[in-house]
Amino acid sequence: MAEQPVGYRHGPRAALIAALRYTALGVTAVVFLLPFYLVLRNGLSTQRDITSPGWEIFPSRPQWSNVTRLFDNPSVPMGSALMNSVVVSVLQTLGTLLLTALAGYGLARIPYRHANRVFVATVATLMVPTAVTFVPSFVLVSTLGWVSTLRGLIIPTLFSALAAFLFRQYFLGFPRELEEAARVDGLSYWGIFWRIVLPNSGSFVAAIGLITFIASWNGFLWPLVIAQDQSSWTVQIALSSYLNAQSPKIDLLFMGAAISILPLVLLFVFLQRYIVQGVEQSGING
Repeated sequence: MAEQPVGYRHGPRAALIAALRYTALGVTAVVFLLPFYLVLRNGLSTQRDITSPGWEIFPSRPQWSNVTRLFDNPSVPMGSALMNSVVVSVLQTLGTLLLTALAGYGLARIPYRHANRVFVATVATLMVPTAVTFVPSFVLVSTLGWVSTLRGLIIPTLFSALAAFLFRQYFLGFPRELEEAARVDGLSYWGIFWRIVLPNSGSFVAAIGLITFIASWNGFLWPLVIAQDQSSWTVQIALSSYLNAQSPKIDLLFMGAAISILPLVLLFVFLQRYIVQGVEQSGING
């Protein structure tokens, strides 16, 4: 008797499992996409439509003029705020990657007497609440004259203990054979890091960089205190000004939110696979 195909023997059960799986994925997708829909829908509505008790799935007359109103508002410099956020996020991401990658490689590969103590001290800083270091950091920045400057926004936040820890975990699993072969060829630790280790860690570096960029772009508390002048506002501070006014402009707030999350959505779409690979390679998965 001919053997029945696997799909035939387990057809009903496989179909049920597939249906449940796709249903769960569909429900999850709707839950995650719902905030984006609300932001876009309200951004293209009038303030009266947003606060109206009636509800339209999508505005019958989309208010594309909200985009013009958003960037032409003299009291909220949205254009310069977006540019400041781009500069701050890019420079902070590059600086954090450089410093934490070097720190992680040093903790993972360079043998010295107090390596474990330095690593423990670095990890211990993760348990210190941000509120404890916030005031001393502000006093230092103010003493240096960096208030309302991009330097004050970028430099104090360059180093991340979490990123250094993740880089250390990743470099501990890096193939030693490649490094030993490079050392035989006469390369120092510095040369091995730049010519062997870093070029072969692209996916992990991209994952940490993406996470750092998103965190910097969404940062609010530190820019709120440091960026006291409008010329140094980031996009999050500019958006918050629509809620602090005596007459909140909710339609412009939603339109600004929709525009501000667009770079993050594009980055996530093109680099999402690096996040998965980075988590898998970090040594803390599972």
